[in-house]
Amino acid sequence: MLKIAIYGKGGIGKSTMTSNLSAAFASLGKKVIQIGCDPKADSTINLLGGVPLKPVIEILREGGEPTSIEEISKKGFGDILCIETGGPTPGLGCAGRGIIATFNLLDELGLFESYKPDVVLYDVLGDVVCGGFAAPIREGYAEQVLIVTSGEKMALYAANNICMAVKNFEDRGYAHVGGIILNKRNVVGEEEKVEAFAEDKGIDIIARIPRSDDITRCEDVGKTCVEGAPESDAAVEFVKLAKKLLDEEGSK
Repeated sequence: MLKIAIYGKGGIGKSTMTSNLSAAFASLGKKVIQIGCDPKADSTINLLGGVPLKPVIEILREGGEPTSIEEISKKGFGDILCIETGGPTPGLGCAGRGIIATFNLLDELGLFESYKPDVVLYDVLGDVVCGGFAAPIREGYAEQVLIVTSGEKMALYAANNICMAVKNFEDRGYAHVGGIILNKRNVVGEEEKVEAFAEDKGIDIIARIPRSDDITRCEDVGKTCVEGAPESDAAVEFVKLAKKLLDEEGSK
């Protein structure tokens, strides 16, 4: 099973990267689960035709006691199983607790044992890597971390923080940084800045996603570009990345 956590600064395009990568895996015939680990609970919306999924923490807050995976998930494009952890009412409570509560529930319901996915993707907020948001790294759910960044200063700053957080768990056999996804914003000297960062950290840039109007047009109708514009340059790059990750997993 390929288990990947995707981190990055808020607003850098993590959900776009994650959902398109999920769609790419699904287009290659893989059984995929995507778990959104962000209080906004919008990670999977473009796999579900633009319809938001009710987050697990909201179900629990309303007194629900789910007894099956079907009660907290929905299948989207390519039969991708979509789950959103959600978070607290804005301004109240700890957002990371939504992730922890959801993961505990998924364990109780035996998600991975019963569903037997080929690929699991976690879409995680990366501005603050606190205990909750670090759960996919430290609890052994993910085996590798992919960091989404552009060449913008604050995106690279967040990427650096994520690298340090992951490094803190290296000696415990938890997830490692598997590479950088450059989500281009077309800022001046962008590729050179990200290449310099990657070299300094000893990390490969494993994908370079072009800034694309196709992505925007597809998201406007609730789709990934892999679904809505499969011949676009961006979609081709996502499929190429999915194949690369599968090949690396197969060679282990």
